Amino acid sequence: MYLGTQDGWVEVVSGVMFSGKSEELLRRVRRALIARKRVQVFKSHLDDRYGGVQTISSHDGTRIEAVPVNTSLQIAEQVLAETEVVAIDEAQFLDRGVVRVVNDLASRGVRVIVAGTDMDFRGEPFGAIPELLAIAEKIDKLHAICVICGDPATRNQRLIDGAPAPAEGPTIQVGGSESYEARCRRCHQVPSVLREQTTLGIDASAR
Repeated sequence: MYLGTQDGWVEVVSGVMFSGKSEELLRRVRRALIARKRVQVFKSHLDDRYGGVQTISSHDGTRIEAVPVNTSLQIAEQVLAETEVVAIDEAQFLDRGVVRVVNDLASRGVRVIVAGTDMDFRGEPFGAIPELLAIAEKIDKLHAICVICGDPATRNQRLIDGAPAPAEGPTIQVGGSESYEARCRRCHQVPSVLREQTTLGIDASAR
């Protein structure tokens, strides 16, 4: 159990893919290390892009070692008593128990830095990120650039063979630039296979 006496808090870096969330988390971790803080870094085991499951990597190639976890409980079990800063990347892939873990750490005096995508490819709230945003003392929402029109991008466009993926696809599908694009609200497309079938008079349940 952490026994520190300083005040803890939660800061969340959220936003669309390719907006620099991991890069910002890494920047804050590096600054904490320069300040000689005792830091532990965690990430979802689902994210094996770029540097693999034991590193956090930004799209520009910057990386730092991290402990891959399957559940929020594993974070709680591995945080050391002397740790002052905990960083968690790709938090949208973790179970909702991460909210309680983050809250508990902050209440024990730990600075908790969380990064994650706040909306899934449909443009709907993603995982525990909305709850983490609600309890955070500090929030930064980052934007990318829409690849279609150049406006600020706030949506994750999932692609299959270069075309917008249907809404009926799985919520979690890890990928990079080969599977996703950053787009604005206007350029974001999520076609519904079921809706198109109904419009054409096709009974999907009979297929």
